[in-house]
Amino acid sequence: MPHADRNLAFAVHPDRGMILDQADTMQERLIVGLDVPTLKEAEKAVRELDGVVSFYKIGYQLAFAGGLDFARELASGGTKIFLDMKLLDIDNTVAKGVEAIVKMGMTMLTLHAYPKTMRAAVEAARGSDLCLLAVTVLTSMDEQDVIDAGYEYDPHTLVLRRSEQALHAGMGGIVCSAEEAEAVRRIVGPNMAVVTPGIRPKGSDHGDQKRVVTPRQAIRNGSSHLVVGRPIVGAADRRAVAEAILAEMRSA
Repeated sequence: MPHADRNLAFAVHPDRGMILDQADTMQERLIVGLDVPTLKEAEKAVRELDGVVSFYKIGYQLAFAGGLDFARELASGGTKIFLDMKLLDIDNTVAKGVEAIVKMGMTMLTLHAYPKTMRAAVEAARGSDLCLLAVTVLTSMDEQDVIDAGYEYDPHTLVLRRSEQALHAGMGGIVCSAEEAEAVRRIVGPNMAVVTPGIRPKGSDHGDQKRVVTPRQAIRNGSSHLVVGRPIVGAADRRAVAEAILAEMRSA
């Protein structure tokens, strides 16, 4: 597990993903979720955060409102993009989707942590700079939600099982709650990204998230990247909130 007082960067291994191997700032470890309904609002958020944030997540909401072209545009200018598509389909369909996303110049891509799906995606991305992230258990789900979905494991156990499977499949990283980051880091070692959504600064609204952690605690738990959406993009002063979160991350 990486030391909490050491700033780490993540160089891309051609077949695996993010490697913790050099000094860097926390700026590259904060991913802002552009969870907004229009391109106009996304563009405004990026302008307001210029110089503070260099990594953005684009998910379903913005992707289906023209966000894929926006993602290409940002990536072509050197901005890092985490495309949060949570792919899950038959192997061939996943592989073809990954091949297309590689050509877009994205930095990260999510898919659900099903072993066959992960293996197909890893093979399709081989030789590229795309970091494939395995989504373990959504941070909006608690134990009852997992039971209702038909799983025999509690969320923590399911996260750890899927992390082991992701490691063996050759994935570049794991998506999990920061509550589980420390245990996941022990399983996957120092060479995989551990990306944690559900990050909420102290005193902020949890919204629909159920397994949440503060930025400082997430870094101390071993998270490599923190995904923060609504607390930043929903703020009156987005820049000030992002700067405050970065300061809290550095304090870890």
